[in-house]
Amino acid sequence: MSVDAREWGWEHSSSKGVARLVLLSIADRVPDEKCVAWASLASLVTRTNASRTAVRTALAALAESGELELLDYLDGPQRASVYRLPHAAAWLAKVAKATKDDPDAYVAPPTDSDPVPELDEEAETQLRRYGIWPKKGKDSDPSRRNLTGAESDPPRRNPPPRRAGIRTAGRTDSAPQNRSEPKVNRNSSSSGGAAAIPVDQWQIDTATQAWAHQHGHLDRLGEEGLLASDAKWRVHRANWQPRKVAAWAADWRSWIARERSPAPGRPNLYAVPGNGGTTGTGRMTRAEAHTAALLAALGEPTENGAAAQ
Repeated sequence: MSVDAREWGWEHSSSKGVARLVLLSIADRVPDEKCVAWASLASLVTRTNASRTAVRTALAALAESGELELLDYLDGPQRASVYRLPHAAAWLAKVAKATKDDPDAYVAPPTDSDPVPELDEEAETQLRRYGIWPKKGKDSDPSRRNLTGAESDPPRRNPPPRRAGIRTAGRTDSAPQNRSEPKVNRNSSSSGGAAAIPVDQWQIDTATQAWAHQHGHLDRLGEEGLLASDAKWRVHRANWQPRKVAAWAADWRSWIARERSPAPGRPNLYAVPGNGGTTGTGRMTRAEAHTAALLAALGEPTENGAAAQ
């Protein structure tokens, strides 16, 4: 359902700039036709790559335009703000009604006069499956008195789970969203806690995998090339002092970004150090490997008299 909400945002929203990014970030977390989703200020800052001030201004502008509504009587996980996209909900209801009998029926573009479906008690009860519950003690909760939240909002990143992007209630910050998914970097939190770990204990987490895919390094290096680059990085960092998880992640990303794309049919000139100066696939020294690679590129015969391929 987040696909339909995003489509409305792309096709029919009048928002611009940071406000458009904020709207689409919230629409990406919409789980059903009610178009209700939660999002913390910190997560919106991270996802839009904008400043907190810019995000707050964007939220206020979206509220003024009527494209975003703060449901201040509801709480998301970790007391995150809960929002609704009323125009998107009206549009989805209009489409559902028009195509109920004829899936190919023409649906007129949305207008401001399209009625917004009400959130009844049953609908609010269904939201609990996404971790959205009625707020307790709302009069004593200053962080929900305005659309943009309080300055004390937690800086913790709140990444969306699969599909709707809303975590169920009762989960802790350190628990994996998928029960079959193993925890990584156990000695420190995902945000780089106080504990330092050696490089062999650091593992590529979900955020790092997403970074490699988003920036095209996975497509550029290929899965095998990425694994080889990771192995080479670990060898080069084997004698380094333990560091925090965030520091290892930043160093790993910097290393991968500098890795060159492998040329088709060309030997690897960058052998992993160690094992007495030999490569991972033979017993040649690094100098011999470089010479063999050069001869292979030139098509010259090697020491055994055969032409290098």
